[in-house]
Amino acid sequence: MIRVKKIQIPDLPTENPRRLYVYLPHDYARSDRRYPVLYMFDGHNVFYDSHATFGKSWGMKEYLEKSGLPLILVAVACNPEGNRRLNEYTPWSFSRREVGRIEAQGKVTMDWFTQKLKPEIDRTYRTLPDREHTMIAGSSMGGLMAIYAAVAYNDVFSRAAALSPSLWVSRRNMTQLIRSRTLLPPTRLYMDMGSGEAADNPQMYTAMFDVANSLARRGADVAARIVPGAMHNEAAWEKRIGVFFQYLLD
Repeated sequence: MIRVKKIQIPDLPTENPRRLYVYLPHDYARSDRRYPVLYMFDGHNVFYDSHATFGKSWGMKEYLEKSGLPLILVAVACNPEGNRRLNEYTPWSFSRREVGRIEAQGKVTMDWFTQKLKPEIDRTYRTLPDREHTMIAGSSMGGLMAIYAAVAYNDVFSRAAALSPSLWVSRRNMTQLIRSRTLLPPTRLYMDMGSGEAADNPQMYTAMFDVANSLARRGADVAARIVPGAMHNEAAWEKRIGVFFQYLLD
């Protein structure tokens, strides 16, 4: 079952309300058990092809129904207006010729996730609210944010999956952030990148493995891998759902 409602984030308003998606496992209504929660960025791309930016979702509904994983998944759509997704999904301001100056609102985004959204989800649904049962995941800029969340909000999230993370935004700031923090046990992160998406820019691989090494030095359990031939899109990320779940939940 997926519940969908339209919301506004007060500090990050959209011209049209964004969607909040909550997936409940098949036995939710028939039991009194509590469930771990996975939060995801770019919620419009997670469940429905008809909502997805490029007409192809992750297919997460089908995966969860087939696998029977006992978890609640909460996905929040980004602001699609102009470059506001980039603002919401970066912890550090940056400039690029194709998009101009992007002002960081990643901290605002994560403050809302942790101070407003998570408490509301925990009040409304039968969750396991402790950090050990609270996870976060995303791809591309959402992957960057998943790593940021796992480090900067480590008291909330114990596990994260970052598929094709956009570490080009600021690898230096990310590694400095990691080195400045003491990570609680357990902290587990999965990262990957497709060889097809970075074939002409091997620095993307270097950035991912540098960040993985920094996390490992701070005591995190980290898996970082190159996926042969994979490109930068939802169809490619869908094929890795089972891999990152196996790592995060093992």
